Amino acid sequence: MRRTGNTLWDRGSATTQLIMKRSLVLVVGLLVFGYAAGCGGSEPADTAQQAPATGTGAGAPAAQPAQNLGGSSITGTVTFEGTAPNLKPLTMDADPACAKMHSGPAPNEMLVLGSANTMGNILVSVSEGLPAGRTWPAPQTPVVLDQKGCTYVPHVMGIMVGQPYRILNSDGILHNVHTLPKINPSFNQAMPGTRKEATTTFAKPENLFQIKCDVHPWMSAYIGVYTHPFFSVTGTDGKFTIQGLDAGTYEITAWHEKLGTRTASVTVSGSDTKTQDFKFAVPTT
Repeated sequence: MRRTGNTLWDRGSATTQLIMKRSLVLVVGLLVFGYAAGCGGSEPADTAQQAPATGTGAGAPAAQPAQNLGGSSITGTVTFEGTAPNLKPLTMDADPACAKMHSGPAPNEMLVLGSANTMGNILVSVSEGLPAGRTWPAPQTPVVLDQKGCTYVPHVMGIMVGQPYRILNSDGILHNVHTLPKINPSFNQAMPGTRKEATTTFAKPENLFQIKCDVHPWMSAYIGVYTHPFFSVTGTDGKFTIQGLDAGTYEITAWHEKLGTRTASVTVSGSDTKTQDFKFAVPTT
């Protein structure tokens, strides 16, 4: 895997220690006044004992009942065009407990490329064309976010409205999960080392929004909330698959956290598999 920085990508690591001091004050306050209640938003309840969701890419929905799905699929590969920027690695020196979890600099997740410039962390979804009034039940299998190595794993994920969202703390140190939605209620959940997991749900569909840690400012992830199961997140091979579509013409959108979106129109017959690739590049102007 290749890691790839200019001002489009930098997170401002020079101020990390100052941010760390302010963040620690904030989170200590959360703990003192009752971390379990969160901060001005919904509280993740105690977790259900369920396994992570499986499927194509991180945050793929669990399989739906067969009667609710069609027979067509859209598959493809996402690639990066041009010379990739040299991204600065994540700087974790402000917290020695985090730094010692890595033998060297931790890779920056803003641009993750495979051997042939294939792109990971791209969420591909159906954005238009689904039949009006059609509904799909949310899986009971949760989508899982882990705090591991002082990073959020996975970095990009999708979830359905009402599907359990399970938050783990595998590091065993103080972390924080602070969502920044515009439609769903925000929550700001401190998770000390003694709290290993929590669970919440999202009540409304929403385009991808950021999740951050107020303790460790380099920790960042993104999640999109959908009323349907037709989305997929690419791994480093850049591949995605969206299954279970009925016959029709669909707008497919590929999303990257810094490079925006790419869209394409794809028509399926109801029993075939169509290929739709996407390419991203750094803007020239």
